[in-house]
Amino acid sequence: MSSAPGLPVRCRMVSVLVLRGTADDTRMLLMHRTGAYLHGVWSYVAGHVEASESGWQTALRELREETGLLPATLHATSFCEQFYAAQDDGIELVPAFVARVADDVAVRLNGEHSAFRWATLDEACELLPFGSQRDLLAHVRREFVEREPSPFLRIAFD
Repeated sequence: MSSAPGLPVRCRMVSVLVLRGTADDTRMLLMHRTGAYLHGVWSYVAGHVEASESGWQTALRELREETGLLPATLHATSFCEQFYAAQDDGIELVPAFVARVADDVAVRLNGEHSAFRWATLDEACELLPFGSQRDLLAHVRREFVEREPSPFLRIAFD
C-alpha cells in the first residue's frame, strides 16, 4: 500500500520571544548563534520538544537552558511559524511563546550562542534572517506590545 502524496507536516520545535520593558521601551532578547545550525545568525530562543513534554514546558526549558532566565509571565501567541525544511522534505510548524522578564535580569548564555543583545523591535526586525520570524515579530508587536495580551493566552506554570 502506498502513502498519500504530499509533504509531511511536523511540529517538533517551539520558539520563545523574550521581552522586557513596555510600549516604545520594549526590548527583545536576540542571541548570536555559534553552532553548525544557523551559524552566525541573530535569533531568539528556540528548541526541540522532548518526549512527554508539552509545548509550553519546552518553551520554559529552552529559555532556562539557553539564557538562564525564568519569566515573570509566559503566554502562547496563537501564532505558529511555518517553513519548508528541505533536509527532510516537510513543512515545519513552530508554536511561538512570549516570555516577559524584568528589566534587570542577568542573561547567562549556553554554548549555542556567543553574544546577546536587547534590541528594539525595529532593530530585531532588521536582524532576524527569515520572513516567518519577522511575521511573528509583527504579530507579537501588535498583540503583546501595542495592546494587552488576551488573558486566555497566559500560561500558569508555577
